[in-house]
Amino acid sequence: MIKNALGKFRFMGLLEGSSLLILLFLAMPLKYFFGFPEAVSVVGAVHGGLFTIYCVMIAYMTFIFKWPFRFSVAAVAVAFIPFGNFMLDRRLENWQQAKAV
Repeated sequence: MIKNALGKFRFMGLLEGSSLLILLFLAMPLKYFFGFPEAVSVVGAVHGGLFTIYCVMIAYMTFIFKWPFRFSVAAVAVAFIPFGNFMLDRRLENWQQAKAV
């Protein structure tokens, strides 16, 4: 189980980033190439819910844990970039390890 707030945030970021990739690379082709618009409706709703939770977690990390402002801005920005959350996760992992030393 994930024990600290940063670990939970990183997990949520990976989950939200994965839902974006599923939306872009699976649901959208199903809609536009195979005439299955329900895929975008379902995956889009799930992604929207995960994105909302992700934004709440950004606010939580920023205000409660006094997270550096640059991480908050980066976390919001990468949510709109495919594979962006995975790059942010790597950066947060390095930051977490440097802080532990």
